[in-house]
Amino acid sequence: MEKMEKRLLFFSFLAIAVFVSPYFVFGEDAHMRVHDNLDSNIAWYKVLTRSGELFGPINAVIPQIINGLPRNAYGTEFSGIVWLHALFPSIYAYGLSQAITRVFAFIGMYLLLKKHVIKSPEWSWIRVGAALAFALTPFWPSGMLSTLGMPLALWAFLNIRAGERSWVNYLVLTLLPFYSSLVLGFFFFLSAMGVFWLVDVVRGKGWNWRFLLAIVYMTAIYVAIEYRLVHSLLFADEPTSRDEYFHARLSFWRAIRLTLKNYILGHNHVMTVHGLVILPVTFVALYMVWKKKLWKQEKMFLFLHALNFALSAWYAFWFYKGWVPLTERFDILDKFNFARYHFLRPMVIYMLFALSLKILWQQGQAWKKACFTAIAAQLIVLAIFNEEIFYRHKPSFKQFYAEEQFQEIKEYIGLPVHKYRVASIGIHPAIAQYNGFYTLDTYNNFYPLRYKHQFRKIIARELAKNKKLREYFDEWGGRCYIFVDELGKHYMFKKHSKKKITNLQLNTDVFRQMGGRYIFSALPITNAKSNQLALEKVFHSDESAWTIYLYKVTS
Repeated sequence: MEKMEKRLLFFSFLAIAVFVSPYFVFGEDAHMRVHDNLDSNIAWYKVLTRSGELFGPINAVIPQIINGLPRNAYGTEFSGIVWLHALFPSIYAYGLSQAITRVFAFIGMYLLLKKHVIKSPEWSWIRVGAALAFALTPFWPSGMLSTLGMPLALWAFLNIRAGERSWVNYLVLTLLPFYSSLVLGFFFFLSAMGVFWLVDVVRGKGWNWRFLLAIVYMTAIYVAIEYRLVHSLLFADEPTSRDEYFHARLSFWRAIRLTLKNYILGHNHVMTVHGLVILPVTFVALYMVWKKKLWKQEKMFLFLHALNFALSAWYAFWFYKGWVPLTERFDILDKFNFARYHFLRPMVIYMLFALSLKILWQQGQAWKKACFTAIAAQLIVLAIFNEEIFYRHKPSFKQFYAEEQFQEIKEYIGLPVHKYRVASIGIHPAIAQYNGFYTLDTYNNFYPLRYKHQFRKIIARELAKNKKLREYFDEWGGRCYIFVDELGKHYMFKKHSKKKITNLQLNTDVFRQMGGRYIFSALPITNAKSNQLALEKVFHSDESAWTIYLYKVTS
């Protein structure tokens, strides 16, 4: 390895260390994403490890959530991120997960580019720069290596496909499933590998049994690790909230528009941040290929260009209403989100970025300087998306979960938490869950359908006022919240909000029948009395993002 490349690698690992340092430097004062993170997964790990049901049987339940949430809803006990949260305080577990994911994302993309994509020593800047940029993308935190681990897996598979028998390849395929998810990335990656193998067969390259068996081997490990998911999807003995999930509602032209939006901007769960720098670079490179007629030399580049767009189109058209006849016949098409083939895009886009830079690099000295500029610009853009910077105006970890404030509420109520149930208005129920309260509301991917229907009775009159909320709850229901027409789909009203709830209409009789006694509201309810609610106390805290109005059911 050249001395320059070694220096670049050292700089990259140093950059990753700096990138993840806020979680360790600021601790609970650090900022991070709320959506599908603070509002859900982090609280899930806390509840699971505290429940004593980490290794619970298939039919175990967690009584803290919705009077008995199936243990399977929290996924496998063999997930690395679950163990980080079991062994370390939440904020440090989160920081360690970020570090592990980004380091192996970098290693994987670097190895893939060096061995299989751009091999020449003169392109070390491109390899390392593209790999570092890939490693700094704002991935979905609880996805771990589900998307960012794909280059490492592809590197191993391509080695095996080429006949290499190194034990390292099989070690990668063995360990990756313990720090990634089948449904959040690798189902789509492995099925794509299966298609890749089949194309080789059709093109006359032989059956390559070693390559096929490697795909089967990794798939088998995932199935074993994700046995709870497999059981829930295939052998569930009662309907779940996923049975009412409905996704195919877009018109043809709205699907076209979503295709372009996804192609340019990406998706919240696989943010590639490619629109400002990478996309223009790839189009300039495409122009160079066309101008100089490099079609044969740049087949991989052209394939990745086409695949990138095809994945966006697949994602968008998964929501096209033309699917309805099939979803009505095969309910697995609603239960399982096949749109997630677009989770392959981060790997595809950053491989395409590297190849585009290689093409431009070959066009002369001025273009080499442009390549350096492009890498630097992309790294600067990604630095801006660092959670501490991007979410600096959102509540910090400490402000979000507000442990001191909720401990004060717990002490004021003065009863063992398992003796009563609570629900939240204007804040995420994950906050109460993280603090140990037993909640009737929740945010979970699937739970018993009968519970969803029972809970709906509490908010039926509010849903009747608001079509968007009604469709959101009835056709998905992942957020089993106390929805309020006046608030819409907003669940984070901070303590400086001047808003009041004036026309709340809840069925508190059903709430009480389900064990509900208290409501934690982030806003004052002016017509509380007509809902059989009495204001007990208002809780303020300097360390919290919320003012909590504690209401008790009086009926």
